[in-house]
Amino acid sequence: MTRKINTPILVTGGTGTIGRLTVPLLVAAGRTVRILSRGGRPENIAPDPRVEYVQADLLADGELDPALVGGAETVLHLAGGPKGDDAATARLVRAARAAGTVKHLILVSVVGADAMPIGYFRAKAGAERAVMESGIGWTVLRAAQVNELLLKMVGAIRRMPLVPAPGGLRFQPVDAAEVASRLAELALGEPAGRVSDLAGPGVYTLPQLAAAQRVAAGAKPRRTLPIRLPGKVGRAYRAGANLTSHDALIAGRDWKEFLAA
Repeated sequence: MTRKINTPILVTGGTGTIGRLTVPLLVAAGRTVRILSRGGRPENIAPDPRVEYVQADLLADGELDPALVGGAETVLHLAGGPKGDDAATARLVRAARAAGTVKHLILVSVVGADAMPIGYFRAKAGAERAVMESGIGWTVLRAAQVNELLLKMVGAIRRMPLVPAPGGLRFQPVDAAEVASRLAELALGEPAGRVSDLAGPGVYTLPQLAAAQRVAAGAKPRRTLPIRLPGKVGRAYRAGANLTSHDALIAGRDWKEFLAA
């Protein structure tokens, strides 16, 4: 399959944590990029003639056609949220099919999407199915939680007198830059199907994440409050269903190295 390199790559979520790092890599590779965003170009992002913005909400009524005008053949779907990813992706897929020019759909998903009995993971699994069943060439990358977002979560609990310690809950965080680099590579290539999961080199519990963050900030770790996660969710976390498999791609810094930097 031959794709035209002079057509724009459509990136949803191009102004988000991962998108802001991915778009410059695509531009550096000589591609023009069209970003689909609910708010258009943020004021803190300088204009670039190689990057255009189309304002649209994947979860709201409205036309997605303007984002696909001009023969976009590659769609990199990074937009996501706490809920509704399956519906948003299905809507994007319908628009891509209707456009008739899209030849490659790339989706960033989450490790354990089809194994964790939680709404967020189920929505990600639904998004994967929408892409896989689209009839368009596709690539799906499952990534672990990124360090930058985990830092926000840890920051939210730093003032608690006790750090929650849900039994079995572990994370294998990865740098957002590593995810962006892999996604850019995939977007510039041909459809590859389900590729290896991507995660960082370290596995941490929530108290370990919080303790390392406090030490890096020059503070003492706080005491923990053990919590048992019940039912299917607890069993899934204790089994490591949200962690990568043996054939995953391990890249970048671990949590402590990220904090040190």
